[in-house]
Amino acid sequence: MKRYLWMVPAIVALTITLGACQDKDYSGTFVGYSWKDESKGLTLSDATERIETTLKLDSSAKITAAHLDFLIKQANGSWKSRLDGTAEVSIDYSVAPTPAKVETNAQAYQAGASMFSIVTNDLMAFWTAGVGKDGTVALALVEPMTRYQFESKFEPGFDFSQALSTLTLASGRAIPTLRASSGGSIKPATWQDYLEKTAFTFYKEPYLFFGRGIFNGLSLESSVGQLLERAGIKFVDGKPQAIAAVYGFSGLGGWGGNYAAIDNFLIGKKATELLSLVDWTNPRYAGAVNDKKFFGIDVKAGATKTAQSSLDGIAGASVRMSRESTSYQRALVNAGILKDEEVIKGRF
Repeated sequence: MKRYLWMVPAIVALTITLGACQDKDYSGTFVGYSWKDESKGLTLSDATERIETTLKLDSSAKITAAHLDFLIKQANGSWKSRLDGTAEVSIDYSVAPTPAKVETNAQAYQAGASMFSIVTNDLMAFWTAGVGKDGTVALALVEPMTRYQFESKFEPGFDFSQALSTLTLASGRAIPTLRASSGGSIKPATWQDYLEKTAFTFYKEPYLFFGRGIFNGLSLESSVGQLLERAGIKFVDGKPQAIAAVYGFSGLGGWGGNYAAIDNFLIGKKATELLSLVDWTNPRYAGAVNDKKFFGIDVKAGATKTAQSSLDGIAGASVRMSRESTSYQRALVNAGILKDEEVIKGRF
């Protein structure tokens, strides 16, 4: 798996040496961590967010079990997994959603009016929908490039055979009410620049929504009704039936789905050959690794601060992978496969 080796001669030499040591027994369970603000000098013991990788290896260093987790420290000192996808959602059908004010040099971000009250660990890839007693349908989707929550309100009498392509910002059927995160790849200066966009078309193609997961196989030509049926809303004689809020995650399935994809990717791999989750020979990433092995701190021209591929995924996932790779490499350090100074510390 040559494509996973970095441009570090010591690592290549180490791999060759390990290959010669056929009698070395790697069996055991090994844990590694990465944590927020390590680049600022924060220690693991003081961190409030961390990623934990647990690997089980057999004697030949084949990975027989793997689990990655993203943990957040609570106010009471306990740790809670970000992978928990449970949510509490309520809908006020009387609200007319309005757009959020985007953050610019001239104004601060300000949330618009939303039909939804959502309490959950993380809103990335989140969607929710419901139908009121009078047949009004409310739909919310978190768009991954802007990381805004787009809402659609369909009053009684709406034609649900309309194509999803008609739900543009200009139509008033896709309203960016809330910013789920400030870390979006697209940071709109004004919504006027995106009036012909739908919540599905900020990326170059709607694969992020329709390429896998619960909405897999749909397209912009699919009807609004077809998407709502996938979400669990039932229609009788073309009319949506009242239902309390349902919710889920699009694509790979949010944080839980992404981390499960990494776990599955790792099973069966040889840890002595897969020395990183990120291919650091990629010039987009390699140019952003400084002499202290921190990624994304001192970025050269043409390089990126984020190791991510939302379309194809890295190591099976579409999340930002440099910090996950750090925790994986530190598990390899504990297994005696890498040295601590060889770990590339990802952006967290």
